Amino acid sequence: MPRAKTARSTSPNKQVISMPEATSTLVTRKTGGSLDPTSIDLEAQIRLRAYELYEERGGTPGLETEDWFRAEREVLARHNHQQTA
Repeated sequence: MPRAKTARSTSPNKQVISMPEATSTLVTRKTGGSLDPTSIDLEAQIRLRAYELYEERGGTPGLETEDWFRAEREVLARHNHQQTA
């Protein structure tokens, strides 16, 4: 007979970030430690840009990872350019 699964414990300093729908705001839940507001803002920008890319493709599924990586490159390049300007 199979054994029941047990819940995994989380480290007290581990951050847990929920992945909400692309059109909603970023929801962050802390389990300890502190969060860097810049990284949260960047993630929200990446998520929004990835969704825009998805819509530009006509909303066809199957390229979510590519959309995310392209969005990440674009947002980080823009952020790095703003840091040096």
